[in-house]
Amino acid sequence: MENQQTSENNHTQSLSGKEAIAKLTELAEGAKTCFFCTNIKTGLPLTASPMELLKVDEEGNLWFMSTKDSQRNQELQTDPFTHLFFQEHQHAGFLNVYGISEIILDKAKIEELWKPLHKVWFQEGVDDPNISLIKVVPTQSYYWDTKNGQIVAFAKMALSLVTGKTMDDSVEGKLEL
Repeated sequence: MENQQTSENNHTQSLSGKEAIAKLTELAEGAKTCFFCTNIKTGLPLTASPMELLKVDEEGNLWFMSTKDSQRNQELQTDPFTHLFFQEHQHAGFLNVYGISEIILDKAKIEELWKPLHKVWFQEGVDDPNISLIKVVPTQSYYWDTKNGQIVAFAKMALSLVTGKTMDDSVEGKLEL
């Protein structure tokens, strides 16, 4: 594995480079939605709203769609720091991403990321003048997951309860993109 660091207890596994981007993509796209937190550095309570992830690109940037005049976009114009919280499953697939957001008005990129369901929010479709994209460039990321998937983790939890022995299948670590 590329640049992988594993602790002695084998529960901490920090990833970097392509492996980190792959793990970030797996967890974020698996969860599909996140709490998108803005207003981070202002000293006011942060704002959290549920957002659908459109894509994680090959560099590890996360893409979202938003209305140009939304409170979120207004807050990002004065404070671009963003915190994203993803949860793929009840007991696994957690991802914490801190990054810097940029509002993008690129028509070609909007067309690339457009899905028919977006018409619920943008009545004029892909040509709606109020569409903007938000690109989040991660600066720090951390994950919690299972080593061997949900089924094995559940089996180990059940066996642990029966035998009284610890059989933790969890893994966590930094993702350095």
